[in-house]
Amino acid sequence: MIRKAVIPVAGFGTRMLPASKSIPKEMLPVVDRPAIAYVVDEAVRAGITEIILVSHASKSAVENYFDGHPELEAQLEAKGKTDLLEQVRHPLPDGVQVVSVRQGPPLGLGHAVHAAHQLVGDEPFVVILPDVLVDALDDTDDLTAMVRRFEESGAAQIMVEAVPDDRVDQYGIAELDGPSPAPGASAPMRAVVEKPKPAEAPSNLSVVGRYVLPAGIMGLLADTAPGAGGEIQLTDAIADLIARQPVEAYAMRGRTFDCGSKAGYLQAILHYAAKDPALAEVLAGAGLVGAGPAREREQSDRQDPRAPSKYASSGASGIPPAGAAGLSRAGPAPTKPAPSGDGSRD
Repeated sequence: MIRKAVIPVAGFGTRMLPASKSIPKEMLPVVDRPAIAYVVDEAVRAGITEIILVSHASKSAVENYFDGHPELEAQLEAKGKTDLLEQVRHPLPDGVQVVSVRQGPPLGLGHAVHAAHQLVGDEPFVVILPDVLVDALDDTDDLTAMVRRFEESGAAQIMVEAVPDDRVDQYGIAELDGPSPAPGASAPMRAVVEKPKPAEAPSNLSVVGRYVLPAGIMGLLADTAPGAGGEIQLTDAIADLIARQPVEAYAMRGRTFDCGSKAGYLQAILHYAAKDPALAEVLAGAGLVGAGPAREREQSDRQDPRAPSKYASSGASGIPPAGAAGLSRAGPAPTKPAPSGDGSRD
C-alpha cells in the first residue's frame, strides 16, 4: 500500500510575482483555503498518510498551515465560532502527518524529489506538483485511480492530459508504445519528450504533474546527470526507469488548473467558488457562471485523447465564458508558457 507523497514546494513562484515575493505561491487562497490544502486533500483521499514537503527557508508558512495555532484557536473558541475552530484545529485527518525536508540549491525537480529519499525509504510513493490542482468529475480522483493501478500492475503511473496539437511545445509529451488510453485507463509508455515541435510530437498527451513511482527511482535520480537547464530532471530518471521496468501513462478524467499562472489561478477560483451555492449565486449575478454544459463539453473532448480541443480558443481575454469557470489547460492559452512536464523551480 502506498503511504507517502512527496510535494516539492521550494519554488519561488516567479510567474505569480509580485504576490509570491512575500506569500508562498502554494499559500495563495483558492476561495477560502490555500492551494496546498487542495493538493494535500487529494493525496489523503488516495490513501496517503505521510506528506513530505520538499521546502525552502522562505516557505515556513506552508508548514505552519498544517500546524496548531493555540492563540487563534482560543480566540475562536471564546467567540463560539465552532465551525472555523474545527477547520483551524484539524487541517489534517487523524493518522495523517506532514513532515518536511529542505532541498538546498535549486537544481531541478529531480533534485527536489531525491531530497526526500531518506524519508521515502524503500517504499513506492506519489509525487504531486502543487502548482496543478486536479478536480474529479465524480467520486473517484484520478490520483486514487493511479494508485490502484500501480498496486494492481506494479507499473509506474504518469498522469497525462490531451492538449491542443499546436501547444505541445509547452509541455513534456508522452510517447506511447501503442494507442492512446481511454480516459481513466493506462497504456505503456516508451518515453517522455520535452517540449517537442508540433510536427515532431509523438502524441498530444502532456504530463500533468502527478506520478506514482517505485522506490527504485530514487537510485536513478542519484545517478542522473544535469540535463535541460543544467538541472536534474525527473523525466530523465523516468526515461531510465522505462528501460528497466513498465511505466504507464494514465489518461486523466478530471480537470486541471495551473495555479502557478495568473490565468489558471483565476480559473481555479471561479471553478471552486461555483461549487459553493452562495458564491455560485454571486458569480451568476456577475454573469460569470450559470450557462452552458461545461462539464459535458469537456467530457466530450476527452473521448479521444489524440484529438485537439475544439475549445482551445474560447476567448481572447483568458477569462472563462459563462458556465465554463473550470476550463482546463486545453482552454485559452496562458499569457506565459505553462511549466513543462518536469516542472521547474519558478
